[in-house]
Amino acid sequence: MNDSARAVRRAILSLVGFFVVLAAAMFLPAGIEWRQGWLFLAVFAIEIALEALYIWRKNPELFVARSKLHKGTKSWDRALFYFLQALILAIFPVAGLDRWSAAPWWIIVLGYVLFTLGMAGTGWVMSVNKFAEMSVRIQTDRGHQVVDTGPYAFVRHPFYVATFPLLAGMPLALGSYWALVPAAVAGVALIIRTALEDRTLQRELPGYREYTGRVRYRLAPGVW
Repeated sequence: MNDSARAVRRAILSLVGFFVVLAAAMFLPAGIEWRQGWLFLAVFAIEIALEALYIWRKNPELFVARSKLHKGTKSWDRALFYFLQALILAIFPVAGLDRWSAAPWWIIVLGYVLFTLGMAGTGWVMSVNKFAEMSVRIQTDRGHQVVDTGPYAFVRHPFYVATFPLLAGMPLALGSYWALVPAAVAGVALIIRTALEDRTLQRELPGYREYTGRVRYRLAPGVW
């Protein structure tokens, strides 16, 4: 079995495991009858399948690249990565415990809109950047170089830009205001990660400092 086939199998198994953990995180506190949770899982599964198919057509080697944390990952990012994963996962049991919140229908619809925008944004990023691994490292083993096309022509860290509507969209789609708390903490951690990653790339990736002269802003054009 070649690397691509192994990566696809690992990705499928990881997704299955992810949805099992996600379902447990939601339905253990909320109860199996929580229809809003089942709706969210269905939408999430459909959108992540569509994104995976799109990436497979546009940038299939990214499945291998994103299949694990690779050697050379910065130690600070390894810790930050798992901290972020824990915060994102915490959104779901909090939403499950908060299932009785009386969020109006338009809040829930807004949540799905934001979630879908975030999924579309991350898909766009991964379709143009074969170096979009899960962790921060200089990928000398893969010929790491600066990517400045697609969304990278507007901001230097577009994957993180797309993650913010995901973070806001998940709690709102589940109708939970309390679940916005771990989402907000994850957003702060993501801003910190952006600053540390940008500093690392400027220091260690050839051509990146010149790229910062062309694309000045990390996340928000005209702001930062």
